[in-house]
Amino acid sequence: MEKKTKIVATISDKRCDVDFIASLYKAGMNVVRINTAHVTPESADRIVENVRKVSEQIAILVDTKGPEIRITEMAPECASGIRVDVGDMIDVQGSSENKPSTPRMLYMNDASFVEDVPVGADVLIDDGDIELKVVEKVDGVLRCRVCNNGVIRARKSVNVPDVRINLPSVTDRDRIFIEWAIDRDIDFIAHSFVRTKEDVLAVKRIIKERGSGIKIISKIENREGINNIDEILSETYGVMVARGDLGVEVPAEQLPVAQRLIVRKCIESKCPVIIATQMLHSMISNPRPTRAEVNDIANAIYQRVDAIMLSGETAGGAYPVEAVETMTRVACEIEKDTMHNAPFIDMNMTRINNEITAQLARSTVRACINLPVRAVVIDTMTGRTGRYLAAFRGQKPVYAMCYRKTVMRQLALSFGIRPMYCEPSENHSAFLRKALNSLEEQCKVDKDDLIVVLGGNFGVAAGASFIEIAQVSQLEQKAALLNQQ
Repeated sequence: MEKKTKIVATISDKRCDVDFIASLYKAGMNVVRINTAHVTPESADRIVENVRKVSEQIAILVDTKGPEIRITEMAPECASGIRVDVGDMIDVQGSSENKPSTPRMLYMNDASFVEDVPVGADVLIDDGDIELKVVEKVDGVLRCRVCNNGVIRARKSVNVPDVRINLPSVTDRDRIFIEWAIDRDIDFIAHSFVRTKEDVLAVKRIIKERGSGIKIISKIENREGINNIDEILSETYGVMVARGDLGVEVPAEQLPVAQRLIVRKCIESKCPVIIATQMLHSMISNPRPTRAEVNDIANAIYQRVDAIMLSGETAGGAYPVEAVETMTRVACEIEKDTMHNAPFIDMNMTRINNEITAQLARSTVRACINLPVRAVVIDTMTGRTGRYLAAFRGQKPVYAMCYRKTVMRQLALSFGIRPMYCEPSENHSAFLRKALNSLEEQCKVDKDDLIVVLGGNFGVAAGASFIEIAQVSQLEQKAALLNQQ
């Protein structure tokens, strides 16, 4: 059984040889993620080169570092960190010069930090391991009380839940990697810490300047991103629920609710949605997952996400192939549960840019429920028809014949879509003959199978205009007759 839920796997430049990537692809990986926080453009080039040697069907997603707040380097006298205990007082200040932090003064890498953070705010360091409470603001300095014992170390992340910090949408480093991704014909930019649609538009402007078709995945990692999800969806191609920083910004008990909300809104907006962070964290060092991790994956699949993601498990873990295989097995098993995975045929889809295509996609999925259909076949220039079908979450495989390789790879992120590259045909019958021959050669369909063809009579750019339901042999006969005329 081929899974419908896609798998994104993070690849490090330290482990990116062709055989390794091929083993992940065989195990079920659909998309490679490159985390620019840990690579240079030169080392990332090796990853891209080797991925493309394995298969041109593997999509590549480049994850920007994004605007973030971190503690500066430590002064020499506290190079190993600053030990703090409950009740200690420590001062915090912003620094545009990255002044070294000391036991008396923690410096943040953002000059406006103190101005933006109010008294009473919680300052969380290193994913919340250390919590500081702001009790006073005096002369450009935050006076903070330590809330738990621990060690504050250099360059650790800083979060201030429910407080907007005035950070740039795109950093200089981000721009370098966005330009690099455009030059390498990468498929997706996953932009970190998206708070409003303005953060998406800032990336779009760079892409537009270069005339690129690269798609933006907005990483939702804070409360502001959740609150503004509707306006973000109006500008983004897809969304990643990045539960690492989001789990620090949002109370743990609220995180499942936020995840379900975002997933539902993404599906209604036909935007691919990825669930990320620590899905199989224990498999970084253990060959078997915990039951809680398996349930986390199952829960995401029951929510009908497009993709689930691995980070450290495949970037540096001891059992990367096993982690992908585990996700694949869980996905296949959960997707068998058709009672709880019914298509969303009554869903009110939002942000529709082609009403005819939307209605035909809905009718296609409905036909697959009422008839013994084996598969759906479409052709597409932009991927729009594939995304509409994916949004209704049908249970039958959708074979998308793509006239652009970039579109083929971008559809590798969409639920239930099995994209293939196809040279443009002179007419619909020629396309159909070519598509059916290819699917039969790959044993995807047989001549007696009933299939649904969703196509258009006015060129692929105009979108879908009809659906046709027939056996493969009947469609082949029709295509042959039309070809003789």
